[in-house]
Amino acid sequence: MRVFVDATPLYNLGQVGDLDLLGALDATLVIPEAVIDEITIEPAATNLARFLEEHAVETAPDVNNWLDDAAALLDASERTSDVFIVAGLLAARDRSEEAALLSDDRQLRAVAEGLDATVSGTFGAVIRASVGDKYFSTTQAKRVIRRTDHHGLQMTGRLRERAIGEVDS
Repeated sequence: MRVFVDATPLYNLGQVGDLDLLGALDATLVIPEAVIDEITIEPAATNLARFLEEHAVETAPDVNNWLDDAAALLDASERTSDVFIVAGLLAARDRSEEAALLSDDRQLRAVAEGLDATVSGTFGAVIRASVGDKYFSTTQAKRVIRRTDHHGLQMTGRLRERAIGEVDS
């Protein structure tokens, strides 16, 4: 499976220094250069650069044949990072490859679901790490959720408690 990672989880986990949690995903991570270029706020930018140096991440997926279709789906006049991600999902679908999207962006998630991609977000990645890594406890996962909330994700109390509750599941 190929997991296309959008800027939102990179920013959220990068701000708190927990991008390594993406390594718990049993998949090929795809972070297009256009997405990488969006992460300019520190410490997320430095943490992302370190993550890219230390992990095998595909940053230049072959999506050129699908860029126009992706832009049309998103009604985008420019080739934004979202266009590159949707082009990757279209390419995967056309190649009969299993693909997923990791994003907190509602429009991007809706388009990905329409393309039959598996969709998750920042908290899904944290929960997956908690379930899949015996060295990353649910207590640590809860701390990450609270820290990302404190650093800008700004969840409602109900959503935060739901995310924390899912870690306990």
